[in-house]
Amino acid sequence: MMQTSIAEVCELQRKRRRAHLDIMRLDHSIKQIFILPGIVVAFSISQASLSVHLLFRIVAGIIAMTAIASSNYVLNEILDAPFDRLHPTKRFRPAALGLVNPFAGYAQWLILAASGFGIASEVSAGLLASCFLLWIMGTLYNVRPLRLKDIPYLDVIAESFNNPIRFCAGWYILTMSIMPPVSLLIAYWMLGAYFMALKRFSEYRQIGPERAGWYRKSFRHYTEKSLLNSVVFYAATSMLFFGAFIMRYRLELVMSFPVIALLMAAYFNLAFEPDSAVQNPEKLFREPRLMILLVVCVAFLAVLLFVRVPHLEQIFPRSVAP
Repeated sequence: MMQTSIAEVCELQRKRRRAHLDIMRLDHSIKQIFILPGIVVAFSISQASLSVHLLFRIVAGIIAMTAIASSNYVLNEILDAPFDRLHPTKRFRPAALGLVNPFAGYAQWLILAASGFGIASEVSAGLLASCFLLWIMGTLYNVRPLRLKDIPYLDVIAESFNNPIRFCAGWYILTMSIMPPVSLLIAYWMLGAYFMALKRFSEYRQIGPERAGWYRKSFRHYTEKSLLNSVVFYAATSMLFFGAFIMRYRLELVMSFPVIALLMAAYFNLAFEPDSAVQNPEKLFREPRLMILLVVCVAFLAVLLFVRVPHLEQIFPRSVAP
């Protein structure tokens, strides 16, 4: 009996250690890919040169942002545990299962944040500011009295604000001499809102109107129609500001619109599937058609950022003020 008890205690301790590792959600590190556009666009505009030192800065910057994101995830897991127990799939998260020690979890939250800030400070002041803003947004999103995730529409707007923060992080890894274009930051923000609103729509459909409000307060004010209306708004706003960026900085990117539109349409369609991958973006790699479109879209954008097409100036001549 004593041996069995010791074995059970050891197994429980192993599960708790594993739980504290899992709540960092390192499998979500794929989201740091949103840093790369900031690096690539800054590279194309600033005409910086590639070097070993720059590569080290990029790696350090990604590690710093990953640490801050993991810090936010830890806080999210701890504070959301009572609500996650009402969700059909999130109820199996470690904190929802009672495997996370809250005191150790809060210590983990602060240690990860401090680690991210320390690494970022060695890269640039701009990256440090981006990391700090990402951490603050995670706190505002999860902690009362604001707890932005419970406020309809602000939940989407606030969470998708992480997109331009990541863009700025990538930008400031590369350069501090010029500021990122505001038009592109807004386009990136609204594109993130488009993705996030579709995530909310898919969750709402899966959980159902009756239970959705118990899982998250913001769902009490949503309907499928209102969520889809917001999706259209975010998509239109994103493309409007992307177009403004194109006309000001890089006319060649206008050729990417059909591919971007096709990718957004495919993502929209995916949101209607049962238990859709849009609810868990880290699982989108399991959608081969979407991944192919994404690769093609990224390739288009990367090439058009660095290749000039002079004839476009004749097709889309710039207006001259009288």
